[in-house]
Amino acid sequence: MSTTVELVEVGPRDGLQNEKKPLDVDTRVELIRRLVAQGARRIEAVSFVRPDRVPQMAGAEEVMAKVPQNPEVSYIGLVLNRRGAERAAQTACTEVNIVIPVTDAFCVRNQNLTVEAMLDHAAAASQVARDAGMRVSLTLAVAFGCPFSGPVSIDQVEKVLVRAVENEPDEIAFADTIGVGVPRQVRALAALAAGDERIRKLRFHFHNTRNTGYANAVAAAHRDPASGAVPGGVVALDASVGGFGGCPFAPAATGNIATEDLAYLLRGEGVPMLGPSDPDIDGLARVGSWLGDQLDSAPQGLLVRSGDFAVPVSSSEKASTEN
Repeated sequence: MSTTVELVEVGPRDGLQNEKKPLDVDTRVELIRRLVAQGARRIEAVSFVRPDRVPQMAGAEEVMAKVPQNPEVSYIGLVLNRRGAERAAQTACTEVNIVIPVTDAFCVRNQNLTVEAMLDHAAAASQVARDAGMRVSLTLAVAFGCPFSGPVSIDQVEKVLVRAVENEPDEIAFADTIGVGVPRQVRALAALAAGDERIRKLRFHFHNTRNTGYANAVAAAHRDPASGAVPGGVVALDASVGGFGGCPFAPAATGNIATEDLAYLLRGEGVPMLGPSDPDIDGLARVGSWLGDQLDSAPQGLLVRSGDFAVPVSSSEKASTEN
């Protein structure tokens, strides 16, 4: 049983934050412009963090002042605290994404806070965002495994989730920050979310570090009836054009799942998509190739090299996906 997938393009933020070569403001704006031209409608565009910690994300306000103004496009700014939310509120961002690691080991290294303290920061940032009329996503980082404390249990994620939903977010995301997750965990986390009526929308963030990112995406898109209904009937999946990405504070965390590769897979599986609803696979691959040239770094996605291929769908399969 498949659900509708909303593609969330995170290339301009997570795709760039771990690259050795920082891109200037105009190049980052051009990347966003090309993604909008390819139909991207939810874009994590910037990160309002300290430039001395993540220099690739410096100039967030300057980027947001130049992005294409399109009422159909929602721009997301990643924030870690009240100050970040206040900065985002002064820009064209329509959403904030607040990251809450589920382990103290990662939270201290990434944000210099315990999980409990970060939950307090998330509450303050959420209030600022709501007062400014922005949507709020809360991302539970290292929900599949932590590079410092090892495997993460569902019970540990649930403990943080219970506190996080007290902020009444518009969306909860589970992030496989270091790419250790497998479909079994995806189903378990989806079931955890389906059991909480306060969760309005579900989102996943996958990396392909151990070649399981796309399998995890299919698990998120194809719902096991036993795991419950998807909140709102739509699951959001993060992806980065060209497969670029990684976390500066997570050792050996390689790229995100590539937008063009994910779109190819979902289209072939007959999964309805939003943003873009009818993706130009080769067009997205060209953006990934262009980005690689700007970064002097080879894309990690495969469609950049191999190109699109029309997978035939039988009439019975088509009828099945439409019903």
